[in-house]
Amino acid sequence: MSDETLQFSEREALLFHSEGRPGKIEIIASKPMATQRDLALAYSPGVAVPVQAIYDDPATVYDYTAKGNLVAVISNGTAILGMGNLGPLASKPVMEGKAVLFKRFADVDAIDIELKTEDVNRFIDAVELMEPTFGGINLEDIKAPECFIIEQALRERMNIPVFHDDQHGTAIITAAGLINACLLTGRKLSEVKIVVNGAGAAAIACTELVKAMGVRGDNVILCDRKGVIYQGREGVDQWKSAHAAITETRTLTEALVGADVFLGLSAAGSLTPEMVKDMAPAPIIFAMANPEPEIRPELAMAARPDAIVATGRSDYPNQVNNVLGFPFIFRGALDVRATGINDAMKIAAANAIAELARERVPEEVAAAYGVRHSFGPTYIIPAPFDPRLMEVVPVAVAKAAMASGVATKPILDIEAYRHSLRARLNPTTSVLSMAYEGARAHPKRVIFAEGEEEVVLRAAIAFKEGGYGTPVLVGRDDVPDRLRALGVTDPESFELHNSRVSPLVPKMVDFLYERLQRRGYLRRDCERMVNQDRNIFGALLLQLGEGDAMITGITRTYSETMRQIRRVIDPVTGKTPFGIHLLVGQSHTVFIADTTVNERPTAEQLADFAEQTAAVARRMGHEPRVAFLSYSNFGNPKGEWLDNIRDAVTVLDGRKVGFEYEGEMAPDVALNPKQLANYPFARLSGPANVLIMPGLQSAHISAKLLRELGGDSVIGPMLIGMEKPVQVAPMTSTASELVTLAVLAAGGIAR
Repeated sequence: MSDETLQFSEREALLFHSEGRPGKIEIIASKPMATQRDLALAYSPGVAVPVQAIYDDPATVYDYTAKGNLVAVISNGTAILGMGNLGPLASKPVMEGKAVLFKRFADVDAIDIELKTEDVNRFIDAVELMEPTFGGINLEDIKAPECFIIEQALRERMNIPVFHDDQHGTAIITAAGLINACLLTGRKLSEVKIVVNGAGAAAIACTELVKAMGVRGDNVILCDRKGVIYQGREGVDQWKSAHAAITETRTLTEALVGADVFLGLSAAGSLTPEMVKDMAPAPIIFAMANPEPEIRPELAMAARPDAIVATGRSDYPNQVNNVLGFPFIFRGALDVRATGINDAMKIAAANAIAELARERVPEEVAAAYGVRHSFGPTYIIPAPFDPRLMEVVPVAVAKAAMASGVATKPILDIEAYRHSLRARLNPTTSVLSMAYEGARAHPKRVIFAEGEEEVVLRAAIAFKEGGYGTPVLVGRDDVPDRLRALGVTDPESFELHNSRVSPLVPKMVDFLYERLQRRGYLRRDCERMVNQDRNIFGALLLQLGEGDAMITGITRTYSETMRQIRRVIDPVTGKTPFGIHLLVGQSHTVFIADTTVNERPTAEQLADFAEQTAAVARRMGHEPRVAFLSYSNFGNPKGEWLDNIRDAVTVLDGRKVGFEYEGEMAPDVALNPKQLANYPFARLSGPANVLIMPGLQSAHISAKLLRELGGDSVIGPMLIGMEKPVQVAPMTSTASELVTLAVLAAGGIAR
């Protein structure tokens, strides 16, 4: 089910989709295209060689083109996100979003295609004609019953996987949860009595899948708006009639008496506490209507404390979220070049997801979601951002495809395949996603010190409406008017601190004067700073416990902002504060330090930066490999400014740290395995992912160049080593970047 519990202002949503390059996807060449020779190989005349090879052996199209990793996300916009028939143009943002999820979760390249037709036959013909282009077809947001006809026809006509996620994605995740709920309550699938409320695409797919998994047909009752679908009822189409029950019950209320399971894919409020009370002991309730479920979990639990409840929402336990399934199902199907996605593959995916939920929850997932460390009634479905999904589900799907005879390229070494899956994705992305979920589970108060700036206000709005915590704004009396101009209807709900009228000012002045009186500051100097400087005032709010973290930096240079903060907040005892930039790619992250604070760090400081950055890398899911960078590789060429780098390595030798490190070395040796091979004595087992720079000039220049010219996303700088969680953002930061820093600061990842 889609997660619609997060709320954003319309302005913020539109800005997200329109800022920079409009939309959410782009095409990037996977081969170099810089020289005439590159172009000649890519197109004419070089392209003639693979053309002939594919003509001679069509199977080689997977070797010489992107077909094997390319999925079409196709819709005609007749059933968009529960909003109804808004047409193909309006469906494009959704289909682009689905393409992004494919890439983000399973490294599957996907392209959205919106078809301007509601004619079933024209739709089928159009998709069928595209078979040479794609390795798989994901159908999306097509209304019933047309979606059934379209999918069935395409599965029969096409020799690649065709999957309607609205049907089967929901069914697979529901089945996984049902397996575990039955296990917890001592039930067998062959014996459970199920009532399905709703008879649309997802409901019928759920019904078909649980029957395929062993639920007896006579133990399933399907209901629609008119009540029970029973044999002999008039006006029932062929897809509903296929599941018509032999029963005397006619209403949902009657059908639920003694039922073990309720599967709701219908409408808010359709399941009442009284109905829940009539169900069997330890009832299993999947209330999956979005954004409001058939019954709120707290109402269901009040009626039956022994119930197990799942919803489609992320703010309750046991979220039925399709993103647990479709990216990984296609990953496995594409990797064995399956000719389709059959019941065996769906059941394998459901069992794999169910088994994953029964394993011990990783510490980072548990911390992010606030879940128990063991399988139980409030954790029957894995968290959507569990990084293990990428290994577990595609392997299960691939095995099932091979066993059922639809795989045309069997995988001979499953363990090697599992390892390749792990390498396809960047763990940073999962950690960042879990950091956001952790912020929602444990919201904090974050001080936005520059609360009069539009970009800061937009970040504060997103932070609040995203449920990540409470923004504490520092600004003057016109901030509410500025919030209204950004579309906020209740600006009074935002907490605002104005230094001109704040009752905290006397306490702040006392605090600051006590700190600075022996550094040449008079009391009136402290009064002026508190009243006039937002960074001083914001940092004092943090010191006095009015917030849990602080974000600033938009209006002043980094060095000036740091000087102001240091007047109020000290570094951690024995530590030197420094900054880290993160370069985040599809399958890699590189941490660069110190990029912001220390111009000529000593050997001891460089060693400290290495240890602390390695700790950040581990918190973000990476095993650190540290390189101390230089223009010299182990003394060649010789230079006058290498002692601090060499001595830093010696310092770490004495500390006996638990991570790989090496230096001094040039960036190409640190990052390129071929270059590293020239130094067989080097202690790095692979390319470095933590780069310790020799000084601020090289570090700052490198970070800024990479931000402006590099192809990776850049996060940071993250300020490390201060007593209080405070982050100084670049002056060019976007609202989204400010929110990310706020979440990382509040969650303790950046510390």
